[in-house]
Amino acid sequence: MDFTNRVALVTGSGRGIGAAIARELAAGGAKVAVHYRGNAEGANRVMAQITEAGGVCRIYQADVSVAEQAATLVKQVQSDLGGLDILVNNAGTTRDTLLMTMKEDDWDVVIDTNLRSVYAVSKAAIRSMIRQKWGRIINITSVVGLSGQAGQTNYAASKAGIIGFTKSLAREVASRNVTVNAVAPGFIPTALTDILTEEQKSAILANTPVGRMGTPEEVAWAVAFLATERAGFITGHVLSVDGGLVMA
Repeated sequence: MDFTNRVALVTGSGRGIGAAIARELAAGGAKVAVHYRGNAEGANRVMAQITEAGGVCRIYQADVSVAEQAATLVKQVQSDLGGLDILVNNAGTTRDTLLMTMKEDDWDVVIDTNLRSVYAVSKAAIRSMIRQKWGRIINITSVVGLSGQAGQTNYAASKAGIIGFTKSLAREVASRNVTVNAVAPGFIPTALTDILTEEQKSAILANTPVGRMGTPEEVAWAVAFLATERAGFITGHVLSVDGGLVMA
């Protein structure tokens, strides 16, 4: 996939799925902004991987759930790399517990990190995409936002919110050649899934028709396709990359 002369920002790209997306876009020729909030070591590792492969990359730190920091991040990327064509909203976290024991902070942190960040970064980026009449926004949601999951009311609410946000923004900007889509990963081994018990993992695999876990790279390939010129007639879509775990 060819991303020559494109600039991409991938939030939360210091590890896991975000890191795989950053590497994939860079491999296609995009200049990539790798973002992190607290994992500087991971972000530097991803930058080293990209540059060693011949790609162009810079790293940025920000709390993208804070509107002012999100706006500053986007402006800095545009200044340093010459614009912004592709935005992948990937930053996320979990604080799993049953609702009856969930603290208000557990709810707020997950909603702010997972959902408010999508609003803040997209709002900061969308005006320039509309002006240049080309843009790709891909939001990383989750199959949990489609099906729900016990012990994850906060996470499920945030990821379901991303789906509604995606469809609504897609309608707002479609006439300006800006597409907005979402990718919903299934069970992908990352730091966010490490907290699952072996019993939970076995249950998920038992309900996954392909009978295995996915990889961050498989999610990255789906994201990269949606970021291409050839995907210009696809917008407001939720692409599940889940081995058949959630079938409509």
